Amino acid sequence: MKQAKVGLVIGCSLLAMSNVTYADTEMEFGGYVKADVMFSSYSNGAPDSGSLSRQFYVPGTIYGEAGNGKEVVDFQARETRFNFKTVSDFDGHKLSGFIELDFMTHTDGNERVSNSYSPRIRQAFVSYDNWTVGQTWTTFQNPGALPENLDFVGAADGTPFVRQAMIRYTNGGFQIAVENPETTVNQYGTASRVTSGSGMVPDVVARYNFKSEGGSAISLAAMVRQLNVEQNVGTEAIDSTEVGYGASIAGVIPVGNDDFKFSVTYGEGLGRYMALNYANAGNLDASGDIQTISSYGGFAAYRHWWNDKWRSSLTFAALEIDNDTSLSSDGVNASSYSGYINLLYSPTKPLTFGVEYMYAMNEKESGVDGDLSRVLFSAKYVL
Repeated sequence: MKQAKVGLVIGCSLLAMSNVTYADTEMEFGGYVKADVMFSSYSNGAPDSGSLSRQFYVPGTIYGEAGNGKEVVDFQARETRFNFKTVSDFDGHKLSGFIELDFMTHTDGNERVSNSYSPRIRQAFVSYDNWTVGQTWTTFQNPGALPENLDFVGAADGTPFVRQAMIRYTNGGFQIAVENPETTVNQYGTASRVTSGSGMVPDVVARYNFKSEGGSAISLAAMVRQLNVEQNVGTEAIDSTEVGYGASIAGVIPVGNDDFKFSVTYGEGLGRYMALNYANAGNLDASGDIQTISSYGGFAAYRHWWNDKWRSSLTFAALEIDNDTSLSSDGVNASSYSGYINLLYSPTKPLTFGVEYMYAMNEKESGVDGDLSRVLFSAKYVL
């Protein structure tokens, strides 16, 4: 990442107006340009052009009409992103701001003429000494443990993956945060998702990051959340709360010049925190009460450096959901697996070309399943 360090000298009149002593401000412009070509084969029919599963692998979205297998190719540059960061010293206090945009997930553009997609906010936060306020990665997730895959998320089945607004305190390796709550449950007797933003209790997450002299970096995270639904669901007025919780361990372990990355997560009522909301946090029962759903998943990835320009990663991810189909239906998601192998080449450090093969399979409680095979070619230039 190219950095532009700028010493800002403020005039006496401005200093008098602001009554603040400005020292140095470091500004960083970063991001990357990435182009993907994806050849995909869906066993049960390809999703519509521009849908999420055509942009990157989203567990639970690879179902279609049985027997209607289709092969598709997609070209995109939507993962391209831009970020801007400032770091300043104000009277001995460290103040920093960060904002990042990309062009994923939107369906406002199309591939017919201009491929014009709106930028979306990924991260936007300010940090003041030990405090961080704004939108960034959930404290429950360790982004540094994600494998080096060409797919946008990579190992999506087995990892917590959420960005949201929060207030977080950090002291050394310890972090604790209150984060935005949002509840997803299954409507009683169905596989229909009910999304609720009601409730006054934020999700509470704590994490501790360990680092060894040998270069290993391991994180332990725990979360407690309130599931809350206060709204009309069908013809019934629901007013119910329940407690959910989860724990996760993730990390990076050097193996000579190579590295091993992993994550293991378990929880009751995790819902949207795992695998891009592959399953919901609970079921509504006949009385309108929330019954939590347990889930467990993880991934393991080994990256091998063939030399200083060539490298490969082998990744496997899995997620299992313990559904009570007497409260929902056999149409809910039950298990998801994916595997990846790639070969990456960097002729110079900022530039990487790569090819990756991935296979994913999802199964519902009914036994109906769907699979996706994808070959992905990428070119990426880090700004």
